[in-house]
Amino acid sequence: MAAPGGGMEGPAEAEGLVLGRLEEEALKRRERLKALRQRTLQNKETGEPESKIPREDEEEEPVKHREIKLRNYDPEDAELKKRKLPPAKPASVEDTVKEQLEAAKPEPIIDEVDLANLAPRKPDWDLKRDVAKKLEKLEKRTQRAIAELIRERLKGQEEELAAAVGSAKQEGSDSD
Repeated sequence: MAAPGGGMEGPAEAEGLVLGRLEEEALKRRERLKALRQRTLQNKETGEPESKIPREDEEEEPVKHREIKLRNYDPEDAELKKRKLPPAKPASVEDTVKEQLEAAKPEPIIDEVDLANLAPRKPDWDLKRDVAKKLEKLEKRTQRAIAELIRERLKGQEEELAAAVGSAKQEGSDSD
């Protein structure tokens, strides 16, 4: 149902176009298959594998040969001796090692270091800190108790001395 001015095609015309395209593709496929059969027949006759025979549609690229460089092999042929490379000299690593050693040296950031801050604290430092006030009170009481004991001993010794002196006086007055 095409419009009189054209524009939309009818279903029969669209079907014909699709079939025409499919037929064209089928013909191309048949031609490729025929060319492939001919190549395989030629390969069987010549005895070369298929990969060695160039395709018609591919362009042949010139084969590039690598230059032979002989590093470890000592050839006997004069022409090959020309291609022998001179022995390699090991690179000096002294400079790079010196640079790495210099880079590894740490730069002193702080000139003076407080050893008290660096030394690790003992595990019971917080307990000692908490008990310090109580220990001061106990220390004062201990000093008082020691002083009192010393006074008592001195008094006891004075009394003994006085008693000894008194007994000595009595003995001396009795003997007179």
